Amino acid sequence: MACCPFHDDKHPSMKVDRRFHCFGCQADGDVIDFTARLFGLNKKEAALKLAEDFSVSFDAKDHDPPRRRPVKRKISEELRFRQAEQKCFRALCDYLHLLERWEKEYAPQTPEETWNPLFVEALQKKPYTEYLLDILLSGSMEERACVVAEYGKEVRKIEQRISEFTASHPAGRHERSRSLSAGAER
Repeated sequence: MACCPFHDDKHPSMKVDRRFHCFGCQADGDVIDFTARLFGLNKKEAALKLAEDFSVSFDAKDHDPPRRRPVKRKISEELRFRQAEQKCFRALCDYLHLLERWEKEYAPQTPEETWNPLFVEALQKKPYTEYLLDILLSGSMEERACVVAEYGKEVRKIEQRISEFTASHPAGRHERSRSLSAGAER
């Protein structure tokens, strides 16, 4: 009998022979379990520690399980499609919001005023963008797949267009004031 090192033991409550068992905290196992628990190791590390501490030779050849290469999880085709569909939808939504903003902000205030190219783009691209979004929202699986497949390059161009515009027009307002002042100078 011995005092258990795994809990605050005042009176010997651990029986030790070929195995150990504590009647106080219910710790139980063999010498490897004891070493692992005492030093906070896994079982293999505990066995190697015991072999080293007691000068027991250990030949690890052919004893380790074969090393497995990490397997890359393959993304299913359905998941890949869903991700592409969501990316397409987000880009088209962002573009539609930008077109709606341009339609309001850059609309000519007088019939003589020159149309801003962003206003023209909004008038030209907004119905088509709404059409594509309608298909993604309520189209059949085949129609949605067709939009994702056929307009993938176009969506990348739209994303680039949005990032270019936001980089060069953080507020989006100074372009309008420049076009109005240029119109007033004429």
